Amino acid sequence: MSHPPLSATRRPSGRRTLPVRGALLRWLVLVLALAAWELAARAHGSVYFPPPVRIVRHAYNLWFSGPVGHVFLTSAAVDTILPSLGRMAAGFVLAAVAGIALGVAVGRSRRAYALCDPVLQFARAVPPPALVPVFVVVFDFGTPMQLASIVFSAVWPVLINTAEGARDVDPLRLDVAAVLRLTPLERLWFLLLPSALPRIFAGLRLSLSLCLILMVFSELLPGTANGIGFALTDAQSRSDLLTVWAVLVLLGALGFLLNTGLLAAEKRLTGRGSHNGSSNGSSKGSSKGRSA
Repeated sequence: MSHPPLSATRRPSGRRTLPVRGALLRWLVLVLALAAWELAARAHGSVYFPPPVRIVRHAYNLWFSGPVGHVFLTSAAVDTILPSLGRMAAGFVLAAVAGIALGVAVGRSRRAYALCDPVLQFARAVPPPALVPVFVVVFDFGTPMQLASIVFSAVWPVLINTAEGARDVDPLRLDVAAVLRLTPLERLWFLLLPSALPRIFAGLRLSLSLCLILMVFSELLPGTANGIGFALTDAQSRSDLLTVWAVLVLLGALGFLLNTGLLAAEKRLTGRGSHNGSSNGSSKGSSKGRSA
């Protein structure tokens, strides 16, 4: 009875330690950066650059020191964070649905893609803040204008990446689908979307960052009575620099958490990771064995 080589038996444990080591290094860099910020702020003693400990303590007292029944959210958090998250979530969902639907339709037709590509590239190149006056004239100030600015600017990364992903489907798979007489809906669900999923998530990540930026920018305009952007302008008008820094840290934390959640969903749906790598390797090995 032959035993596997020692290197082969140790390889999986080494693969498991690599992601853990990378995560620890990333957190170590973050801790070192915060420590450097803390020391520099305390040594300088400037009112304009408070230490991170004061900023976090102020943010906690302002937004996250509420009762347990309200998930530790204060009334200020309900008036500030939740409306902004609602606008951003609505804009992101609308942009994602419209971008994926139009991207698949455009990407599966070479003529449609050739005709629409200049328009898509032009619309993507327009700076989103430049379109705000147009939406103000059309919708006036308020939530409809904010949603329109978010959706119109965030839809293009999803649309263009989805169209590119739909164009890159293996022609052999399309021939197999034709032989199997799959319906258009079955081709969409079992062939086009899985093949374009990595490109779709690449567009969704870009769209998510744009939604966060445009959500804050739209709330900086007059006519907004709540939200994170309104809290930022209100604190700036009162020269409350500690709240200004707390809002900036909150935006950074929200962006990090949302991007991490989207990456986790991408990894789960696309099957990326060590398990996928091992399964791909085994499938390649099995295919080589069959071909042999």
